[in-house]
Amino acid sequence: MRKRQSISQIKLSDVQKEKLNDEIKAFYLDVRGEEIGMIEQMQLLELFEEKLAPIIYNKALDDAKRWFGQMMENLESDYYTLYKEEN
Repeated sequence: MRKRQSISQIKLSDVQKEKLNDEIKAFYLDVRGEEIGMIEQMQLLELFEEKLAPIIYNKALDDAKRWFGQMMENLESDYYTLYKEEN
């Protein structure tokens, strides 16, 4: 069996980055009462991309695998309920 290539790094689109930078700026202003500069916003976002994104991504994969496993269990039991009684 061939091993799959791993995703090297999760990349956000420019639109996603802009939206998240706005969220970071709003967070600092609302919660901390501080203005944060563009460079600091970008640095925080890069940190989140590098450190948090893989953790969240892996968690989502684990959740999807668990869900798929439950669906497969249901499929097996549903399959046998379709059997007809033989005379």
